[in-house]
Amino acid sequence: MIDLPLLPPRPPDSHKGDFGLALIVGGSKGMVGAVALAGMAALRGGAGLVRVGVPKVCQEVVAAFEPSYMTVGLACDRAGRLSFDARQQVLQSADAATVVGIGPGLGRSLSLDRLVPWLYRHVDKPMVVDADALNALASRPETLGQGGGPRILTPHPGEFARLLGVARVPSESRVPAAVDLAARTRTIVVLKGHRTVVTDGRRQWTNSSGNPGMATGGSGDVLTGLIAALACQGLSPFDAARLGAYLHGLAGDLAEAELGQESIIARDLVRFLPNAFLAYRQRLAKGAQAAPRRERRG
Repeated sequence: MIDLPLLPPRPPDSHKGDFGLALIVGGSKGMVGAVALAGMAALRGGAGLVRVGVPKVCQEVVAAFEPSYMTVGLACDRAGRLSFDARQQVLQSADAATVVGIGPGLGRSLSLDRLVPWLYRHVDKPMVVDADALNALASRPETLGQGGGPRILTPHPGEFARLLGVARVPSESRVPAAVDLAARTRTIVVLKGHRTVVTDGRRQWTNSSGNPGMATGGSGDVLTGLIAALACQGLSPFDAARLGAYLHGLAGDLAEAELGQESIIARDLVRFLPNAFLAYRQRLAKGAQAAPRRERRG
């Protein structure tokens, strides 16, 4: 059996409150698809409730993508990006949340370079940090070790280099650099790419699923929502990151089998997440059946 965390089966008397509320914060005028993808992935990832916090000027557009999540309109600037004035609104929404995801489609501004570090320090819930939220933190790297709660950073190689303050990280140095960053900042680092690495600074795990067809815009946004959803369901931040990376890649592999690598788009990853969960459950069941036979042979 593959080395993966167990997401417990759901009891028959479950209700939506048992599986947490994921708050996804992001979006900006012209980049609403990213935060919508993250919200849809959080739903397909099993969160009981999903709320998407976006600039107020984008709220109706984001709401139109998916009727199954809720939306909240936040204070924004004239360019349609979240402003520093949104901080108390986000904090209030986070109070009701189990896990917060931040970054997809956020955009860049001086105001966001203030807002994201402020939220990073003041939100006391687990937080998945991606995309332009990582870029905002890179502008104030001292903040990385000041998280108000558990923090899962999900950089691609470019964002990772910016967090480290270097032009690029050589491929042979990526794993030790990720381990070092996680240890120094007391975070979970999910360094995306071929064989995504997940580390908390002490443990490290390399993902085996996924394919080059997933190198498409929005793929990382789906991962953000998925990890947030798994953490909502009680997995530790490290285990939510590991299982999220695996299921994300497995959804991509299932999409590849039907569509081919060239035609995969990020929404296909959301579409194939149910199949990925089914395959994961089947593998868990096979592993449980095989274990007694191995013991008898011993």
